[in-house]
Amino acid sequence: MKNEFVICVKNGDYPASLELRKLYRVLPDESAHAKHLVRIVDESGEDYLYPESYFVSVKLEEAARRAVGRAEASDTVAGSRSARMG
Repeated sequence: MKNEFVICVKNGDYPASLELRKLYRVLPDESAHAKHLVRIVDESGEDYLYPESYFVSVKLEEAARRAVGRAEASDTVAGSRSARMG
């Protein structure tokens, strides 16, 4: 799975870690790809490997890619702000 984004369509053994119908960014991992696995940051906030069959690859239009990038940057800033305040 070479695409940068996937949507979760199955969460089988991982209902607490994967949200159905949620968009996830795929992290580069060639050895995982060779084993039909996808590396993503799941709901725990950590990156883990999951079966490719749990996801559908999607290609985002440029405007959507920019919006996702801005949302991720905003989440990162908000998370570091919370860590400093807590």
